[in-house]
Amino acid sequence: MHCDNRASTHGAPLRACPRSLVRPLRFSRFLPYFFSRLFLRSTASIIKGLALMVPLIAMSASAQGTAAPPADGVYDLLVGTYTGPKSEGIYTYRFDTGSGMATRVSAAQTVNPSYLVASRDGRFVYAVDELPGDNGPASQRGGISAFAFDAASGQLTFLNKVSSEGNDPCYLSLSPDGRYLTTANYSVAADPGGSFAVFPLAADGKVGAAALTVHHEGGGPVKGRQDNAHVHSTVFSPDGQYLFAQDLGADKLFVYRFTPDGSRGLLGPTERRYVNMKAGSGPRHLVFAPDGRHAYLTSELAATVSVFRYSDGNLTLIQTLPMTKPGFNGEVAAAAIHLSPDGRFVYASNRGDANEIVIYAVDPADGQLHEVGRQSTLGRAPREFSIDPTGHWLIVGNQNSDSAYVFRRDMQSGLLEANPTRLDIGAPVDFVWVSR
Repeated sequence: MHCDNRASTHGAPLRACPRSLVRPLRFSRFLPYFFSRLFLRSTASIIKGLALMVPLIAMSASAQGTAAPPADGVYDLLVGTYTGPKSEGIYTYRFDTGSGMATRVSAAQTVNPSYLVASRDGRFVYAVDELPGDNGPASQRGGISAFAFDAASGQLTFLNKVSSEGNDPCYLSLSPDGRYLTTANYSVAADPGGSFAVFPLAADGKVGAAALTVHHEGGGPVKGRQDNAHVHSTVFSPDGQYLFAQDLGADKLFVYRFTPDGSRGLLGPTERRYVNMKAGSGPRHLVFAPDGRHAYLTSELAATVSVFRYSDGNLTLIQTLPMTKPGFNGEVAAAAIHLSPDGRFVYASNRGDANEIVIYAVDPADGQLHEVGRQSTLGRAPREFSIDPTGHWLIVGNQNSDSAYVFRRDMQSGLLEANPTRLDIGAPVDFVWVSR
């Protein structure tokens, strides 16, 4: 194994060596807590990089989401796509939550912005540039692009772009203090393999070079899909103290302690280190309930939704449900998962031959789910969807059908009403709401 033990004061990615090859004083000088735990316990992850040891100014407890609702009920809706003949990047729509009508306002050119996140105040938008893809060279790295966003005009202005420090970036999260951005690098290629990276954000919205890159190792039993690690999402806990990295290839949910005050490095290991999922299940996306006591996970390869109790960095599995109907024997590919704003319902999309959204009601006593309905997405490959901040509408993108549909949502039953509005968008994937 190639490794490099040279310390870097500016956070350049390095590969950690086995304990016998490491000079303890050289590492303990920079990351005493992180690496003492790293080499004391066996782990499937290889840490590349050094934590950025800088104090942070206290900021808002939540850096993601939108500001106060607009008085007229009209939001800016940003749509990320896979670019090609029918799409050039990110599209901005004006979305009227009274009528459910969406009107295109502008477009910003960028490559494969398949996942987006907006700053809490809506002034900045960050997008992955998902490269190289299935057929691209493994030497090519994906990117993270930063944009300034003018909500009044709906215009995005490019600020800068940095390497994602991995292949096929597919997810973004903002840290609770708003100072860092994380990305999951799925990595179709075994080398460099699945990873996630952490980027500092400047006051002017620009994204800095990666301060930390974490590579996972391992795989699962599904040939061609789990030959190596594939990090598919990075999600901060509601209390802001932990980062969960869902690895589809390794069938694990990795847990890292987030300490931006520098007391233990930017990220460090936890006692448990990871949650094992069923072999071959392929964990993909994780979301937390509004009360912070439960979390919900889609597993792509098994097409299941799992429920966890959450407490202080620990996830305890309490339920797993299939997304398919009894007797279904076609291809499956579970994808996105979201809760209604009131936390009463969980929605999950399933691609493959199903191409539907499954709707679950949440038991308020224990967080467990029971299915209440399912809705065809009227197209192929519903990779992502989103519920508007009022809870009245759900929009889903059919990546392989160049269409998105806006469904009216029944607030009491959670069901999606028939006769949705169609939007023609080339390879739509992700949706972000910004208050005007």
